[in-house]
Amino acid sequence: MRIAVVILNWNGEVLLERYLKSVVDYSADAQIYVVDNASTDGSVAYIKKNYPQVTVIVNPDNGGFTTGYNQGLKHIDADIYCLLNSDIEVTPNWLEPIAELFNTNKEVAIVQPKILDMLKKDHFEYAGAAGGFIDRLGYPFCRGRIFQALEKDTGQYDDTVEIFWATGACMFIKKEVFWELKGFDETYFAHQEEIDLCWRAKNKGYKIFYTGKSKVYHLGGSTLSNMNPKKTFLNFRNSLFSITKNLPRRRALILIFTRLILDAVAAFRFITQFKFRHVLAILQAHLSFYVHFRKMYRKREKVKFTKNYYQTKSIVWSHFVNDIKDFNNLVKD
Repeated sequence: MRIAVVILNWNGEVLLERYLKSVVDYSADAQIYVVDNASTDGSVAYIKKNYPQVTVIVNPDNGGFTTGYNQGLKHIDADIYCLLNSDIEVTPNWLEPIAELFNTNKEVAIVQPKILDMLKKDHFEYAGAAGGFIDRLGYPFCRGRIFQALEKDTGQYDDTVEIFWATGACMFIKKEVFWELKGFDETYFAHQEEIDLCWRAKNKGYKIFYTGKSKVYHLGGSTLSNMNPKKTFLNFRNSLFSITKNLPRRRALILIFTRLILDAVAAFRFITQFKFRHVLAILQAHLSFYVHFRKMYRKREKVKFTKNYYQTKSIVWSHFVNDIKDFNNLVKD
């Protein structure tokens, strides 16, 4: 299969200087592209000078993660797209297990490798870890990462298993599937757009896998840190978008009402921590959700919505009440 490794960049010259070399050195069997979101630094000039073998596609403006990839991928011909963050260091032979999985299982549409922390290499990284899941209320979590609790990598996730969502930090997806799904939903701008994409793929009957035979290291937080109020806004709003679009109508409406209550609890928790900007971010997230509700509701597709979408009833209860920090200690419901 022809694999295109596609890195989305916006003013990331420093990151390209650090991490592009590993991608070039260890991706001999792939074509490498950088899709630039109208950077104003020296990113494009740096690539053209130091890595002439890398193809640069320059977008007319910065449309964020979603629009950036949708625009750039239109110009790339390959069987498999690898969407790769610019702050990721890949490892030798990282592509072989991925290609093998696609070749041996034709039902697989999306694959994610093991994501480890660049700064603490024996621990999983926040964005994706060992594959993503959601709970019954639509809250996302990962094998190897529950909220801010990151597990040490002791080989417990060296397997190859089906998951619910793959991280956009390093996601392999069949070109035909990406465009059948009409790419990323650009209303999201960034954050949780990959969960929506994977959820829509699941609703169409495609399978998503994780393989621990391939690993990469992710710096994380290069665009927005985990506790940035803007990220809080996007995560809370976009999660409601995904519920609206991807569940049966009655179930979606019940969950939206439930999430409104739980998000109010989250806001109160931020108040007790004196994180008032995050409280404002949650309020803004809900206002934006209300404004976009009709638009998102109309995006619901005529598909057989998957009923087995959740891994556990409440990751919030499991983590904050029962103090469960490891995925393997969760009770599957």
